[in-house]
Amino acid sequence: MTRLSFRQKVHLAREEAIVSAVKRLLAEKGYEQMTVDEVAAEVGIAKASLYKHFASKEALAAAAMVQLMDLALQQVAAEQARPGASAIDKLKAITRWTLETQLAGRMPTLPAENSALRNALIADKAYMDGLMQLSDELGAWIVQAQADGSINRTLPPEAVLYTLFARACDPVVGFLKAGGGHSDSQIIDWVMLTCFEGLAGRSAAA
Repeated sequence: MTRLSFRQKVHLAREEAIVSAVKRLLAEKGYEQMTVDEVAAEVGIAKASLYKHFASKEALAAAAMVQLMDLALQQVAAEQARPGASAIDKLKAITRWTLETQLAGRMPTLPAENSALRNALIADKAYMDGLMQLSDELGAWIVQAQADGSINRTLPPEAVLYTLFARACDPVVGFLKAGGGHSDSQIIDWVMLTCFEGLAGRSAAA
């Protein structure tokens, strides 16, 4: 294994600090409102130094999204290895992780249609490969959960998949958090309940 030089370690540490700042700003303000100047100020470096790591605002945001995708895939791998967990258990665990990450301010909002960020992500092979892998893994669990009756069989699997993806930027989480009257665990439990059980009362659903 090649040992990194001190300069390489400093470079990687700064890059990690930059990506962490971008994730927080994307979660807090969104891509359109985030500026490169804010990222540089957050990390404590000059904008010219930041551009030595990332060539553009789009590259900054794409790096943050790729890192988030990697973390999501790690969570999926951990669920795959969990003994005795059903498909619906795994889907719920990933959704809960998504909500926890959002409440912690580490979940960048999904890019809007026809945005510069969306175009940059489509062109980013690492991100698209990760997205396809994540979609395939979750899609297999959805089909399995539908087969065992845990998820409504009449729903197209892709509709279920996109519903779960939408939890990554669910505005309900932010609204309930801003109200200040509920704990994070309560918010997560409520969003999980509406996502997987719906809004109908048990007698209505029967």
